[in-house]
Amino acid sequence: MRISEAITSEDRHYVKRYMIISLVIAAFDRDSRFIQQQLKTPGPYVDIIKLATENAWADLRDVKKHFWLKGMKVYEEKRTPLGIMAKFKCRGYVSSLELRWEYISAEASVLMRKYLGLDVSQYVNKSVSEEIQDKY
Repeated sequence: MRISEAITSEDRHYVKRYMIISLVIAAFDRDSRFIQQQLKTPGPYVDIIKLATENAWADLRDVKKHFWLKGMKVYEEKRTPLGIMAKFKCRGYVSSLELRWEYISAEASVLMRKYLGLDVSQYVNKSVSEEIQDKY
């Protein structure tokens, strides 16, 4: 295996998913606490957010399973003014990945809608081939 093939685009895709899903779960937890404190009848809203959080955790478990199978680990995440930078290991190789806040916000918004059971098909770019599209 050449060094350029040591860390594949699929591996980077899973690191991105790990980073974004973790942020989505944190946002759901924060929003759930806020709703419980601010609304007079928070129960139904909190139940929907709880279900969405469980769906996000299921996806995160799949990502972590992929990490385990491929010998991957994200060992550092750092927030910067431009975004989040993650350092990770993959099959003995070390690499980093930076996601811009604009990208994170857009991806997290779509994933949150997906986990809440909303239709996200309008966010799929149909001009891009299926092989390189991020699957929701």
